[in-house]
Amino acid sequence: MSASGGTRAIVAALGANLAIAASKFVAFAFSGSSSMLAEGVHSLADSGNQFLLLIGGKRAQREATPQHPFGYGRERYIYAFLVSIVLFTVGGMFAIYEGIEKISHPHEVEHWYWPVGVLAFAIIAEGFSFRTAIKESNELRGKLSWAQFIRRAKAPELPVVLLEDFGALIGLVLALGGVGISLLTGDGIWDGIGTVCIGALLVLIALVLAAETKSLLLGEAAGAEVVKEIEAAIVDGDTVPRIIHMRTLHLGPEELLVAAKIDVKHDDTAAEVASAINAAEARIRAAVPIARVIYLEPDIFSEAEAAKGADPEATPGGPGQVAGH
Repeated sequence: MSASGGTRAIVAALGANLAIAASKFVAFAFSGSSSMLAEGVHSLADSGNQFLLLIGGKRAQREATPQHPFGYGRERYIYAFLVSIVLFTVGGMFAIYEGIEKISHPHEVEHWYWPVGVLAFAIIAEGFSFRTAIKESNELRGKLSWAQFIRRAKAPELPVVLLEDFGALIGLVLALGGVGISLLTGDGIWDGIGTVCIGALLVLIALVLAAETKSLLLGEAAGAEVVKEIEAAIVDGDTVPRIIHMRTLHLGPEELLVAAKIDVKHDDTAAEVASAINAAEARIRAAVPIARVIYLEPDIFSEAEAAKGADPEATPGGPGQVAGH
């Protein structure tokens, strides 16, 4: 995933959310609408989340150290996970609390033109931010559906911004509905119901984000297409006849670890084996530039040894598939 594309989407979302948060708090001050207060806190939480994503991206660029020899690429995952926590607590739970309070003690929405005007402005601003996130994501997702893109993306920024903006737009519609029905009926309880719905939506989005970033934090393998490219690069049919087994692991969105046990000829000299390994590493880096850390172990192929490390990443019939399995 393009770091610059993710940064553009984050900056667009940050600018929109700061402007929207200010306008929502002004509208709440004049109207007393709980939906406006919940939406204001939501936008403020989103702004904090974008700051967290920017900080995570910056810290992930630090050079590797003896204590962290594989670098800091996963900091982006950690900060994305913090975003889900902030969205759940500050955004979702606060909105649910405020909505229940308003349902318990309803009052009419005053100066209706403030919340309605601000919501109209917010929908336009969030729409601009959402459009930017969609544009940047379309350059990367290819033929994947949106659900598949969010599930499989190794860089967390664009999926986070997409889900936040999507949730914000739906939340604005819910707030507009709650305020509108309250104005039509003269019953402020609808404003509270809209606020609870906003909170439930934010909690749901936060849980989805937490599940996805948790998977990245635990460590995900390269995608199936990338694995095929690595397999094809390792095996040249001569010096490396086949792969006995292989593992890949994302150290960060743009950093991949490749570890493989490869088959070499039983009568190769040490110099020939070393040359074969160096050539295979060069082919891997040429095919998959994000393969930054590569460990290739030479061995003589045997069914028993291959079965011990049967590769869950191997594609059926591909060069990494264990013979007879």
